[in-house]
Amino acid sequence: MQHLDHAHEPRTPAGHHHPAAPSGWPDAVRATLHCLTGCAIGEILGMAVGTALGWHNVPTMILAIVLAFVFGYSLTMRGVLRAGVDFRTAVRVALAADTVSIVFMEIADNATIAVFPGAMDATLADALFWISLALSFVVAFLVTTPVNKWMLGRGKGHAVVHGYH
Repeated sequence: MQHLDHAHEPRTPAGHHHPAAPSGWPDAVRATLHCLTGCAIGEILGMAVGTALGWHNVPTMILAIVLAFVFGYSLTMRGVLRAGVDFRTAVRVALAADTVSIVFMEIADNATIAVFPGAMDATLADALFWISLALSFVVAFLVTTPVNKWMLGRGKGHAVVHGYH
């Protein structure tokens, strides 16, 4: 029988051991989809609000980026808080789990919208607004998934959340 070293395995608040987080492509895809969900909610809300209020591109993009971080972190914190940890710990886990992923996602999706012809001037009523936004999420997913795989393989990023599920 092989001896298992539990010293480096994540623990739940009750102190139970869990095996180390897997780090294959399916896990990277799940981590990226989780991050993309929060980012998409924030991005769509920010872009819709800024566009509906007639804001210029820069303040609209800033609002969308801020809301992407807020919703991205919030989704992670929701699960971590349900595991019974305190708010401060949940914030730290969310920051460690999602920051790099959200940064890459936001760079990719905002760059896509910025270079998509006419997308920056499209309004909510324009198909171009929604098409360019959807394309930006696809690009963000494709760029961020390998980043998440690399981080998961090193026990970083979304791997820190696995001890709380």
